[in-house]
Amino acid sequence: MTPSDWEWAPPEAVGLSSAGLDRVDSAVQDLIDRRVLAGAATLVAKSNKVARVSLLGRGGGRHGAPPSGDTIYRIFSMTKPVTALAMGILADRGLWRPDDSIARHLPEFQDIQVAVGREERGQVALEPPHHAPTMRELMTHTAGFSYGSDRNDPVDRLYRRQRLWASPNSTEFIRRLATLPLAARPGTQWRYSVSADIQGAIIERMTGETLSDFMAETIFEPLGMTDTAFYVSPDKKDRLAQLYCTGTGVKLFPLWRNPIFPEYDREPPMAIGGGGLTSTLWDYARFARLLLNRGVLPDGKRIVSESAVAAQMTNQIAEELITPGFRAGQMKFRPGFGFGYDGAVVYDPDRAGLPVGTNTYFWDGVAGTWFWVDPEVDLAYVGMIQLISRSSPPMQEMTQELIREALIDGGR
Repeated sequence: MTPSDWEWAPPEAVGLSSAGLDRVDSAVQDLIDRRVLAGAATLVAKSNKVARVSLLGRGGGRHGAPPSGDTIYRIFSMTKPVTALAMGILADRGLWRPDDSIARHLPEFQDIQVAVGREERGQVALEPPHHAPTMRELMTHTAGFSYGSDRNDPVDRLYRRQRLWASPNSTEFIRRLATLPLAARPGTQWRYSVSADIQGAIIERMTGETLSDFMAETIFEPLGMTDTAFYVSPDKKDRLAQLYCTGTGVKLFPLWRNPIFPEYDREPPMAIGGGGLTSTLWDYARFARLLLNRGVLPDGKRIVSESAVAAQMTNQIAEELITPGFRAGQMKFRPGFGFGYDGAVVYDPDRAGLPVGTNTYFWDGVAGTWFWVDPEVDLAYVGMIQLISRSSPPMQEMTQELIREALIDGGR
């Protein structure tokens, strides 16, 4: 069933082939049949109209029910583009500018140092940065922060010792983080990091609200994203998707505990701006539609400026920082494939070797959720699965290729 705030259209009416969309479904169903996935929920919208919603397999709840449009998924890093939009709203209010130093908004970082190697006794050698890390660098993962996930990296080991994710609130999170050195000089490399989590703390400082409350008031409520939050309330628990993993021989089995974050049934002590949201297929499609419409709701009301959305969906990093081989999940950085604010941007599809339009903006989550918005053909695609695995199938890449083939006359 299509929610009342969406208009449905036959695929051919918006420049898509029904047979082509059938091939997308068949490719996803094949993964389900081969037990690579338990189930999937996908949506393709074009020209502000829904052309196809596919609910395949199972895993829509704890009892193996089929997925539905309002099944709740852990979207993990697909939280980041939402945090970027929240930052865009604050930029519209004049509360920050890209060239501001981060320390202007979080004084704890005033004297931050950079790791530049090891000293004789194995300690991390430090020096002041050549320039203070900026907000633009924070928004693009080029400020020098890290994620603490590389066990061979001495700075990442310091991250783990600080137990950042055990912080009781964002103030303590920033206090702990500010005791750590940067892993790289600001502006010299793209490094996946806690940048969006820092943004969440900045939002709380600037507004005096929790990140959860601010997002609800400025994004979720205006968009009708009624099932998107940093927790799943007890009355919605039966809609929370089953989480899966793969073991030896790529055997699919259920996970009964989230191995990455605690799962809350009430407001969490700290909302994680880089990965804490849960959402549904329909809710996230509303968010994607807002990006395509450059910040305007279907009723014509604007919630964020066109310039803020354009900044989010435009490549912001210099080509010399786009080193082939950089990876973040399924994302493979290379010439033509850059980064905007908290999401990837294909600024030159031919060089990137991707079948999407210029300035296509996208990201994914560690449990396999994925989305993209392609302004060139006015198309949004959202996919939801719940699989944590090192051998996860390349859903973004596969569906982008098949959707391009489904476009009639290039989709224009």
